[in-house]
Amino acid sequence: MLRRNVRLRREYLYRKSLEGKERLLYEKKRKIKQALEEGKPIPTELRNEDAALRQEIDLEDERTAVPRSTIDDEYANATERDPKILLTTSHDPSAPLKQFVKELKFVFPNSQRMNRGGQVISEIVETCRSHDFTDLILVHEHRGVPDNIIISHLPYGPTAYFQILNVVTRHDNKDKKEMGTVSEAYPHLILNNFSTKMGERTATILKHLFPVPKPDSKRIITFANQSDYISFRHHVYRQSGGPKSIDLKEVGPRFELRLYQVKLGTVDQLEAQNEWVLPSFMNTSKKQKILGE
Repeated sequence: MLRRNVRLRREYLYRKSLEGKERLLYEKKRKIKQALEEGKPIPTELRNEDAALRQEIDLEDERTAVPRSTIDDEYANATERDPKILLTTSHDPSAPLKQFVKELKFVFPNSQRMNRGGQVISEIVETCRSHDFTDLILVHEHRGVPDNIIISHLPYGPTAYFQILNVVTRHDNKDKKEMGTVSEAYPHLILNNFSTKMGERTATILKHLFPVPKPDSKRIITFANQSDYISFRHHVYRQSGGPKSIDLKEVGPRFELRLYQVKLGTVDQLEAQNEWVLPSFMNTSKKQKILGE
């Protein structure tokens, strides 16, 4: 298994090293296309490669015309099988953190909860890879209050770091009869206001934690972005009267997320490149929106 992981990692780094060459070749073909469309002569520096590049252009389709990046490869096979998620916590978790992670297990279908014990991050990631987990979710706390969640996609990344705010668990809600039990059906997803490039990236990370639901599923998970704070809500619904009469009931938990870092590798790779980091003094800026309008 160790040799296999080393080989896969080497192949991934090799594909990543080819990106610069593919981008250069793409620019050459783009210049030739532009010259042919505008009726201009082929640029002097490309005349020796003109015939070979034209032959490549003729063989291209909509999938191969634009070079793919490692970001494309991360979720290239995500639709082929359902996600399989491992949930765990920081060392020596408190009772509220354990309760929160238990409830997260019902939020994410096909997830398994593991007691952290004395295991280090590298051992957990290795366990996930050997058992074909697609994602690892780590939840941290500060003085008994969940304050941080890390979502790491396997086997190559990315890893997203979120701050957790305003956590209200089902256990904290006094009216448990009103909430009812949690359905284990695959939920429908609502992703609202992820309109920027970084917003689309965040939405991709979040939506691939959930499998494709059946059309008749009565369960809804909502990630609604407002001013770069992502509100998580969990509802079920039923049709009480006619086709337009729907009763919506929140079943919990509820919390807010704030993205502050995205890395291109997995959580155990300290040398992984940062794709995006929340800039310093961002709290004082009210105009700039990172995830959406």
